[in-house]
Amino acid sequence: MCRSVWKQNSGVRVQEGYFRWSPSVAPVTPFSPPYLDDRHPMDPLRRSPSPSSSQPSSPRSPPCEMLGYVGIEAVLDQLKIKAMKMGFEFNIMMVGRSGLGKSTMVNTLFKSKVWKSTPPGLVGPMPQTLQLQSVTHVIEENGVKLKLTLTDTPGFGDQINNDKCWDPILGYINEQYERYLQEEILITRKRHIPDTRVHCCVYFVPPTGHCLRPLDIEFLRRLCQTVNVVPVIARADSLTMEERETFRQRIQHSLKTHCIDVYPQQCFDEDLNDRILNSKIRERIPFAVVGADREHLVNGRCVLGRKTKWGVIEVENMAHCEFPLLRDLLIRSHLQDLKDITHNVHYENYRVCRLNESHVLPRGPGWVNLAPTPPSSPAIPGPSKFCRRRIRDNTTEEY
Repeated sequence: MCRSVWKQNSGVRVQEGYFRWSPSVAPVTPFSPPYLDDRHPMDPLRRSPSPSSSQPSSPRSPPCEMLGYVGIEAVLDQLKIKAMKMGFEFNIMMVGRSGLGKSTMVNTLFKSKVWKSTPPGLVGPMPQTLQLQSVTHVIEENGVKLKLTLTDTPGFGDQINNDKCWDPILGYINEQYERYLQEEILITRKRHIPDTRVHCCVYFVPPTGHCLRPLDIEFLRRLCQTVNVVPVIARADSLTMEERETFRQRIQHSLKTHCIDVYPQQCFDEDLNDRILNSKIRERIPFAVVGADREHLVNGRCVLGRKTKWGVIEVENMAHCEFPLLRDLLIRSHLQDLKDITHNVHYENYRVCRLNESHVLPRGPGWVNLAPTPPSSPAIPGPSKFCRRRIRDNTTEEY
């Protein structure tokens, strides 16, 4: 039985891992971060480009003048009803060494005790190897159901010899791709294939204030090619504002120097509005975040924060930390985009490589016998449709 510390104030009811938002309590007004230009994170401008920025219609399909109302716009209501019935799935992985507040950050993101952390007095011996732990909850808010799967990586970076400590994480991510592929290539497939693929990996950078460690660089360099990676500066309250900004600039320089392309990737910006929004996000990455799962009374109002002898650090106050930016990126504005890039880019790359070596795939029930690739002309996966569009756009800009 999971319990929530916001049971009385935010109206969250918990029933054995099942969280529901009570409609009797008014939801908290969503924070509008600066990179959204003081608009709601789900502003129509996020996915509805202006007429000036939209792509010109194809000459083969000229626009047709309508003589009256047809009702084509009703398809949006149909999609909404169908999506509300099916619900949504989101899988997120937290990576970082022990003591950086990964469990607390997850609970802060979803304002529930979705992950139980071990009390400080009951901490057992440090694991000798990296162990991955996953937990799944169904969260419902205003009739929208979200099946949330969280994966933690206790033991990462805690050993003296951290050589190849990223292999279990990469193996787990590829294992989820393999499960989805095995279901997809069957002759008789399920109507809805369960999606256990990792949609986002949040990497917690220790607040050293200097620069990225070799372990951080090697891990990010390998993982950004397989999954969407969002780096954050953990426990940012241990740094001053000047130290935080200097640390961010050094991390950005290291990412650029080592060609580490974290999310949101620039080559996947689909239109002008996406490019403007994502460029402002990239300027703030890595976000300096602070997690807290307790409420405190500040000036007559209850706020989430960490209480110190100097005062209360409010996690939803942009003057204290950048947690609202991380929350809006993962949940309110880019959740579906994270899933789309996972399916259309990362999983597609894995699928192409596996089908090219299909002669070594295990033969199960409903197996499709694909001819192996001739050794004389090996198949090399070409650029994805996103990259091809980026190439065309660059060519057009040159002319």
